[in-house]
Amino acid sequence: MEVTFESLGLSEAMRKALEQKGYGYPTTIQAEAIPHFMQWKDVIAKAPTGTGKTFAFGIPMIEHIDTSVEEVQGLILAPTRELAIQIGDELRGLLTYFQGIRVAVLYGGAGIGGQIKQLQRKPQIVVATPGRLMDHYNRKTIRLDKIQTVVLDEADRMLDMGFFKDVTRIIDKVKNRRNLGLFSATISQEVMTVSWMYQRDEVEITVEPKLDNRPDIDQYSLTCTPLEKAETTLRLIRSQGYERVMIFCNTKHMCQRLCDEFQRAGLDCDCIHGDIRQKQREKTMQQYRDGKLAVLIATDVASRGIDVEDVDCVINYDVPEENEYYVHRIGRTGRAKRKGMAWSMVSNFPEKAKLDEICKFCGFTIRPMVLHTDGTLTQEEVKAPAQPKRRFR
Repeated sequence: MEVTFESLGLSEAMRKALEQKGYGYPTTIQAEAIPHFMQWKDVIAKAPTGTGKTFAFGIPMIEHIDTSVEEVQGLILAPTRELAIQIGDELRGLLTYFQGIRVAVLYGGAGIGGQIKQLQRKPQIVVATPGRLMDHYNRKTIRLDKIQTVVLDEADRMLDMGFFKDVTRIIDKVKNRRNLGLFSATISQEVMTVSWMYQRDEVEITVEPKLDNRPDIDQYSLTCTPLEKAETTLRLIRSQGYERVMIFCNTKHMCQRLCDEFQRAGLDCDCIHGDIRQKQREKTMQQYRDGKLAVLIATDVASRGIDVEDVDCVINYDVPEENEYYVHRIGRTGRAKRKGMAWSMVSNFPEKAKLDEICKFCGFTIRPMVLHTDGTLTQEEVKAPAQPKRRFR
């Protein structure tokens, strides 16, 4: 049976938040870790960055929060301030439809006063670097006795950076802990030691980077402004003469909007997303399989189970939220030993940064191209950064 966020037994508030953020279905690590966390089991997971780890422990942590208790119930330790801030942001993004759950982020190198104010607001979830958390504990600005779940993210990096003593001291002070999660890209000796010392009947999960059996796919990107995005995508399809295209959007709203716009422009297309009834989806899917539709626009959730052999090209209208989604999407082309083609439309800096991260994670080469007004394509010239002028005094 296919794993969906619904089949994981998540609350409606959580499902709505995930849908709004454009997360169609759980990544491998989420599908495997969430059920164990929900049952308060200890988890040790080996998974590379970009596989959706934050949600794998963040979703069950939020689901377990008792809003009537104004004490810290969930603690996430991270090795760096950047990662702590990022985790805090991702968790807050999941809280859109929840009432009364607060998150505080504590890290070194920033004034302690503002963080004490955050703690006075009685957060139930705290994300922290180990050193700064110990600072707060010693100042008695935080109590750890009501914490039920502790998660160490990037545990290998954290323990490598000399936080072993701090981390073990913190775990020792969490007297009423119900479960401990260790997430790590590599399972180092220190990670094994922490697991051996503190975990009981732990569940082991391993997610390998998907680099094997790669289909033969040429990957390109096109940069344009947000306002030109739809028109550029349309021009790309028409100028290159693609006959069977799949376009992916991150949200249902975008999917429908793009479909309406393309239909008005006379393109033979339809869309499938979560708001369209299953029966209609199947009908649209059949038309696409039979070659009666040139373009199918879909969200990630609706794209599961699309098995069409001869897709000319996949277009990421929105750069996906997770690296795994990218691999999954482009895998729709280049099947049955044919060469495939994948395009990503980039219209702002966050999308470019995300695409760069995907290249790094997957080891892919995505070549930036320019689509000229006459429909020809040339490789974009990447300008070398300007050399700073030397000043002579």
